[in-house]
Amino acid sequence: MENQKRHPEHQYLDLLKEIIENGSDKELFFTPEVLAEYAKKGEKPPHIRSVFGRQIRFDLSEGFPLLTTKKVFFRGILRELLWFLKGDTNVKYLVDNDVHIWDEWAWKRYHKHCLEKEPEKDMQQSDFIAKIKELPANDPFVKEWGDLIMVYGKMWRKWPASDGREIDQLGWVIEGLKAKPFRKSYVVSAWNPDFIYAMASKGNANEVPPFCHTMFQFGVTEGNKLNLGMYQRSADVFLGVPFNIASYALLLQMVAQVTGLKAGEFVHTFGDVHSYSNHFEQVKFQLSREPKPFPTMKINPDIKNIDDFKFEDFEIVGYDPHPAIKAEIANIGGF
Repeated sequence: MENQKRHPEHQYLDLLKEIIENGSDKELFFTPEVLAEYAKKGEKPPHIRSVFGRQIRFDLSEGFPLLTTKKVFFRGILRELLWFLKGDTNVKYLVDNDVHIWDEWAWKRYHKHCLEKEPEKDMQQSDFIAKIKELPANDPFVKEWGDLIMVYGKMWRKWPASDGREIDQLGWVIEGLKAKPFRKSYVVSAWNPDFIYAMASKGNANEVPPFCHTMFQFGVTEGNKLNLGMYQRSADVFLGVPFNIASYALLLQMVAQVTGLKAGEFVHTFGDVHSYSNHFEQVKFQLSREPKPFPTMKINPDIKNIDDFKFEDFEIVGYDPHPAIKAEIANIGGF
């Protein structure tokens, strides 16, 4: 009897297992505001267990890599990716669509401002987000406090150049892939030191940490196969990485469609890949499950421009995962 090919999700599960069994425990840096929140709840801040320098890869001809050993919040992944592609930095679009991935970063900037200058205006995160949702997008409060200043979409589509221009890195890549698909320079970078804490210019520093998905590169092989490689400097393997895999696999499919190429492999390379200590039990539970077949992704074939995609243009077919596994996000507030 022929051996069955190993399910691609086992790469992810093997990484989980390696981290839990052989990773190095490390303390985390927390800002005073975040430490105060843990103290208020009577909790000890978590640590991480990590390994360094790993790689996994997914051939999109074998299915769309939406992990099956726990249900992954695909609606949030899609909304977030469309938000990135707009070059948007304000959480209003996400909040209006009940996607709360970035809520805490926006609230934290407002909370810190209030603690320092206007304590009478401080509010809980839930009240802050409710206010963002109820107000129109052009309201001064939303424009100022819903804005994260610098997030992935801004770097991808509106990189701030030294001469005042905004560079559309992804747009340049797409046009290049159409005209000269075999060039090796189709790189999009999110790493801009001028917006990272101590290195930032006055007015550029903000509460969002240095970008985790540092850069990605497209490369064409076999004549028409478009591949995407992403380097992630820091990866929350339990909560974040399943999102990252699906998001970049979907980006690969979208760019392949608008350039007339065939989606090939998504190659995910990690620097520090880790599990938070308050996720260890959930990781062990996930490791007890066997993967199910990957679903397929259907995209409206009429869309030929990266800026024309809408939420309704996507459909996941055949997704039958194990139930979701809940875990608390560890917002460290620093790096």
